[in-house]
Amino acid sequence: MLSIEQALVVQCDAAAHKVAGLRTPARFVVAGMLAGAYLGIGVVLMISAAGPLTAAGSGAGKLVSGAVFGAALTLVLFAGGELATSSMMTLPQGVLMRVVRPMRALVALIATFVSNMGGAVAFSALIAGAGVLHSNPGAEAMLGDILAAKAHELPMELFLRGILCNVLVCLAIWMCARLTSDGPKIAVILLAILAFVASGFEHVVANMTTYSLGMMTGVEHATWEHFGANMLWVGLGNLVGGALLVGVAYWFIGGSPRRAVVADVAAGAERIPAAESH
Repeated sequence: MLSIEQALVVQCDAAAHKVAGLRTPARFVVAGMLAGAYLGIGVVLMISAAGPLTAAGSGAGKLVSGAVFGAALTLVLFAGGELATSSMMTLPQGVLMRVVRPMRALVALIATFVSNMGGAVAFSALIAGAGVLHSNPGAEAMLGDILAAKAHELPMELFLRGILCNVLVCLAIWMCARLTSDGPKIAVILLAILAFVASGFEHVVANMTTYSLGMMTGVEHATWEHFGANMLWVGLGNLVGGALLVGVAYWFIGGSPRRAVVADVAAGAERIPAAESH
C-alpha cells in the first residue's frame, strides 16, 4: 500500500489528467457521459434487485441495495470515466498542490457534471423505452418510494446527506489510490458504497438517473422543481464532503505538499523496489 504522500502523487497526476482532458472536448464529454450511465446502471440494478424484497416487506432491501450499487463505481474506476463526485476531491487536491489552476479545475468540474447529466438522461431514456421497470413491479414501486422520500427531505437534510455520501465515495477513490492491486480496490469500493447506500445518503450523479427515469415513466414526485432542488443541495453537499472532508483533509495530513514536494516524492517513489511499495 502506498503512503499518504505517495497517494497524493497519484491524485496529483489524476487532477492534471482531468484538466488536460479539456483539450479534447469530445473525448472528455463521452468519458463523462459514460460515467453518468454507469451510475445509472447502479440505480437500475439496485431497484431491480431490492425492489421485490422491499415490496415483500423484507428488511434485507437496504442491504441488497448497498451490496449491488457498488457495481456502478467499479465500472467507472475499471472501465474508465469522468465522475463529478470523485473529481470534487481530486481537482481541489490538484489545486492545493498547484499542479492545476483553480479556474481550469472549476471548468473541468462543471463540464464533468454536465456530461454526467447527459449520460444519465440518455441511459434513462433507454431503460424507459425498453420497459424494464414495467416488467418488474417491485422495482417500479421502489423508484416511486425513493422519489417520494426525496420530495419530503428538507434542503439542509439533502445538503448534509450529500456531505455524508461523498465522504464515503471519495474515501473509496482515495483508498484505491493507495492500493496497488485490483482485488482490494474492488473490496474497498463495495464496502464504502454499501455504507452510503444502506445509510440513505444522497449522491448527485445517481440522482440524475433516479429523477430522469422517474419523469420518463410518470412517477408522481418526479418533477423539475424537485429535480433542480436535489441537484443544487445534494451537489453542494457532495462538493463539501469530497473537497473539504476528504480532499483537503488528506492533503493536510500528507504535509500540505506543493508542486516541488510532489515531484520529489514522485522521484523517490520511482526508486522504491516493487516489493517495498506494497
